Amino acid sequence: MQTTAQARDEMVRQLRADGITDERVLEAMAEIPREHFLSPELESHAYADTPLDIGRGQTISTPWIVAFSTSALQVSADSTVLEVGTGSGYGAAVLSRCCRSVITIEREPELAARARDALSSLGCSNVEVRDGDGTVAGRDAAPYDGILVAAMATDELPGALIEQLAPAGTLVCPVGHAGVGDLVRYRDGRSESLEDVGFVPLVTGQR
Repeated sequence: MQTTAQARDEMVRQLRADGITDERVLEAMAEIPREHFLSPELESHAYADTPLDIGRGQTISTPWIVAFSTSALQVSADSTVLEVGTGSGYGAAVLSRCCRSVITIEREPELAARARDALSSLGCSNVEVRDGDGTVAGRDAAPYDGILVAAMATDELPGALIEQLAPAGTLVCPVGHAGVGDLVRYRDGRSESLEDVGFVPLVTGQR
């Protein structure tokens, strides 16, 4: 039977085989225990390439989509990044190893609190977890070098997030309808579709 460390190494080997080439992202995912962000009954499934339930109608994204989305940002070690949709906190943990600072925003206070505890216990001191509407709750710290959205915007990129980008910044966001669409990268005033994806819908406005 595999140990969690062996399963994590196998996950990284599979990510490489599936085309992930960003070494900072791969090193982060080789280091961070994905099971740390799951309930005990799901820990044995931590390194399967599948989304897993984290409660409140949310899931932890597959390892591949975390790796692909983070790589698509193409941020540097000195970058400041906004993540919209903290979920379990796993994605923020990966980002924390790839850039200088991360503000991550979660609409569900219960999930935000759990993610905050999980990130703190792993020593992710460069991550700030906030509660609220992810499209506006990080405005005070803008502009961002990168913005990564872990929920699907309906039909178009959120203008409120584009406004928070630094001049050379990059936004990576799923765009579609009914949870199915494309992962879109926006930078320098242009957008490109990267991959077909499925995500929970991006919810904005007051709770």
